[in-house]
Amino acid sequence: MYKNTWTLVTLLVALPAMAELAPFRTDGCSQFPDGTHDQPSLWRDCCVAHDAAYWAGGDWHSRVWADRQLEQCVLAKNQALVGNIMFLGVRVGGSPFWPTRFRWGYGWPYGRGYQPLSEAELRRVNALWPARVARPAYIFRPAGVTE
Repeated sequence: MYKNTWTLVTLLVALPAMAELAPFRTDGCSQFPDGTHDQPSLWRDCCVAHDAAYWAGGDWHSRVWADRQLEQCVLAKNQALVGNIMFLGVRVGGSPFWPTRFRWGYGWPYGRGYQPLSEAELRRVNALWPARVARPAYIFRPAGVTE
C-alpha cells in the first residue's frame, strides 16, 4: 500500500512540471478598465504585455519585475495614480496560489507556483509567445537577476 501511495504522491508532485503550456490568451486589463473614458484603450497594451508575462510564469523575481514593468508602462502614459493602483492590485490578486484565470503562470496548470522556467519550458514559451507582444527581458534574463 505504501508503495502505491508513494507513486501517487510522486506523480501528483511531478504533474505540473510535465504539463503542457496552454496557448496565450488575454482579456486586456482583466477586472480593471483598459483606459480612460476619453481614451478607452490607453493602457491596454501595458496589460497585454503583463498578461504575456503572467501566462509564461516563472520565479518570484520575474513576477515582481513584470508587475513593476506594468506600473512603469502605465506611468509612461502620464497615469501615475492608475499605475500605482494597478501595481498594488496585481501584487495582491496575481499570486500563483489563487485559482484564478489571471494568476501568475496561468499558461501552466494550477499548482506550479514560483518555479523558474527550465530551458525546455523557455523554448516552449518562445515558440508560443504572442507575435504582437515584445519579448521582455524580465522573463528571459538570467536566473537570480532581480533588477
